[in-house]
Amino acid sequence: MGEAAPLYGTDAAPVPAGAAAEWFSGAGGARLRAALLPAHGKPRGSVVLSGGRTEPIEKYFEVAGELAGRGFTVLMHDWRGQGLSRRLLAEPLKGHARGYDDFLTDYAALVEAFEARLPKPWVAMGHSMGGCLTALALAKGEHRFAAAVLSAPMFAIFTPPVAPGLARLLAGAMSGVGLGGALVAGARLAPPPTAFEDNLLTHDARRYARNVAQVEQHPDLALGSPTWGWLAFAFAATGELQHGDGPPRVSTPVTVCAAGADRIVDTGVVRQVTARFPHGRYLEIPGAYHEILQETDEIRARFWAAFDEAAAAIR
Repeated sequence: MGEAAPLYGTDAAPVPAGAAAEWFSGAGGARLRAALLPAHGKPRGSVVLSGGRTEPIEKYFEVAGELAGRGFTVLMHDWRGQGLSRRLLAEPLKGHARGYDDFLTDYAALVEAFEARLPKPWVAMGHSMGGCLTALALAKGEHRFAAAVLSAPMFAIFTPPVAPGLARLLAGAMSGVGLGGALVAGARLAPPPTAFEDNLLTHDARRYARNVAQVEQHPDLALGSPTWGWLAFAFAATGELQHGDGPPRVSTPVTVCAAGADRIVDTGVVRQVTARFPHGRYLEIPGAYHEILQETDEIRARFWAAFDEAAAAIR
């Protein structure tokens, strides 16, 4: 086992009983954080749970508890550059990235560090950026998962107020001249939380307030606006899935749950990319905002039904 790492609880999101975090080493020796939650009762398998941009382990305590209650051991982690994992710039609030290779190396290191403690079969589960990187890992040859279930995966992004094509050119140009660490145009380093009535993430006021309170009470978890480097990474990663040579080499059955009212990722492209997977299944949840797993109980129930179906089909 690695060196113990902290987990932060709040009144609305306490640390799940039995959960423990530790540090592990990723690409270049970066210190990264992961947490393991044992299954309730006899394990039926394991889930590797990967959150999206800005999302720390703590945001998924509720989801992890639901998975453990279904009999799965749950492995959660903070991607490099966010949560308590190593930040990539001197200003830790900048949401930065340098391509996707290090993320994939980190993911492989995560699985290898915990492999002996993960009962099989394994399910990969990822939201947004985490869904994109999970899909990329599978496309690049990760074959140890019996199934994958992705929530609103980042297979294409909206970039208001400019078109994605122009944003791609700007991100490449700024990174190319050494300004990849600058915030994208018009962004503030640490914008105040969006009022619930104006948010594009969830219809659930209680969960939204819970997530805002987590970061307010534990500012080490905070992450601000993205840099040009992060935007360039996003276009490179999504482009690989959209336009790579031939269909992605994914032997794992992949269930993709898209949000019908998503204004963060392009659901139309999510459908198209899912169709490229040899064993892809696409489900769109009408009216759902981007953060399906932080949504209302009714919307979340649609996701869990899809998850349970995928898990039941594992051989």
